[in-house]
Amino acid sequence: MKSATFPSVRVKPELRAAAEDVLQDGESLSSFVEQAIRDNIARRLNVREFVVRGLESRAEAKQSGDYVSADDVLAGLETRLREAKTKARAKKHR
Repeated sequence: MKSATFPSVRVKPELRAAAEDVLQDGESLSSFVEQAIRDNIARRLNVREFVVRGLESRAEAKQSGDYVSADDVLAGLETRLREAKTKARAKKHR
């Protein structure tokens, strides 16, 4: 299959300079842009899948009537955070 190209993108000189400044050894601006596009596509696909799972979960909860209140979720998260902080402090003082 033949390769394709992306359209040229006009950017301010400062943005191009910033991109060139972070290139790694042997990395071209073209490969940097290509990787950025790949990463953004992957991120957007992950977001799309996350939303689909959330909507499916909501539909299942509506159908079953099995919900967890936001207050219960937040309380559980606060407990986990408190436990993690306690564990981190204990580890630090060893």
